[in-house]
Order: sequence, then C-alpha cells, then structure tokens
Amino acid sequence: MFFCDRLLSIFTKKVSELILQGLSMSQIKYPYGRQDPHALVELVASTNMHSEKYNVDQMPVLSARVSHMASGKTGENDERDKKLMDYLAEHLHMTPFEHQSVTFKVVLPLFVAREWMRHRTQSYNEVSMRYSSDPVGKFYYPNVWRKQAKKNKQSSVGEVDDPQDCTEILKQAYENSLDAYHKLLEKGVCREQARSVVPVGNYTQFYATANLRNWMHFYQLRIAPNAQWEIRQYAKSIGEFISEIWPKSWDALQKSL
Repeated sequence: MFFCDRLLSIFTKKVSELILQGLSMSQIKYPYGRQDPHALVELVASTNMHSEKYNVDQMPVLSARVSHMASGKTGENDERDKKLMDYLAEHLHMTPFEHQSVTFKVVLPLFVAREWMRHRTQSYNEVSMRYSSDPVGKFYYPNVWRKQAKKNKQSSVGEVDDPQDCTEILKQAYENSLDAYHKLLEKGVCREQARSVVPVGNYTQFYATANLRNWMHFYQLRIAPNAQWEIRQYAKSIGEFISEIWPKSWDALQKSL
C-alpha cells in the first residue's frame, strides 16, 4: 500500500510539473500593455529535470551540496533547502544559480534591443533585415512623452505639454522612412542597404538565452528606477516569468539585491 501511495504521489507531482510547464510555455506577456500588440515577451524554453526525485527549483541547493558530497539531502527538508538557498544568494555564492537556463522570444523597439544586447552573457539570434523586409513597418509609439532631465543627461522627467503634436511628428517621420524604404526596394536596392532608413523605433525580435544568475543581473540593472522606462517594462516581464517557474530560486536572488 505504501509503495502504491508513493508511486501515485510521484505521478501526481510529475503531471503537475508538466501541466505547469505547458502553461508557462504558452504564456506571453505584453510589456507595454495590450494597446501595443507588437511588444511582447514569450517564454520559449527552460531547464527540465530528468529525475523524479528533484525539481528544477532545487538546482541551487542540489549543486551547492555537491561540495560536501551531500546532494542527496536535497528535498528531505524544504525549510532547510530554502535557508541554504537564501544563504547562498545573500553571501554571493552565485555559481549554484548558473545551472538553470531560460530562453525568451522578445519583440521590442530597436533602441531598446540595443540597450538589452549590452548584456553579453546572453546568447542571441535576431531577425535579419538583410533576409526579410517583414519586420519593417511595425513602429513604437510612446503613451507618454517625457521631458529631458536637466541634471542627468541620460534620463527623463515629467511629461511634455503637447504630447499629441509629438505623436504626430513621430508618425510623420515613420511614414516618411517607410515610404523611402519601399521606394529604394522598388528601384532594385538590396534590403541590406535599404534598411539604412529604418528608424530605431521600428520593432525587431530575437531569442535570448541565459542562466538564472545572469537573468538576475539583467533584471537588477534594468528594473532599477534610473533605467529607461521602455526597458524596465521588459525586465518586469522577465522577472514575472522566472518567479512563476522557479519561485524559490528567484525569491532568494531578489532578497540579495
């Protein structure tokens, strides 16, 4: 009877994990809200565990305990596991947080992508405007036009007085650049040169993969109040996704901030 109960427990746990993975895999978050259908973050893949004894959220303590030949203790006491995980993060023992990886598909304005790709610990594959003209023509429109900060040259404050005029100016610029792009193509110009007129407000898309430690580093820098609003919304989406799939690991890292 005990064996049957144990087997049922393992089966139920495994099914629950698969269901959770399925739900997460299908999830899409909209950093700028539903009013902007182009901006999105999609969870594509994450580390999977090939053992019924452990789950991926235990990887930090599982890998840390190998130092003492004690990995097998993982899962015996959830409270002790969590305390160890918190200790590792608090004291910056970060390599145990490098064994979980996540891949996201991200659709975002070019100027946000260029900020994002300064994080060189991630692996990227981006859509190419040499191969396709499909990405051209999807543009970002701010909901709020911010003023330039006077003390901080790379920051913004408040709102402008005439946002509708600003939107109209941007719209006209987009239309002009898109018209120029198509005219160049019509004259037989190659895509790799015609893209010269594509504005940085055009949407691009890429796949980004990193381990948990490096996602936290990205999150820490890009969720900060002094980060640009447009990328902070993406950092928020990344954090929400990871907290859903690995709540204990992410919580430990957040406490260390």
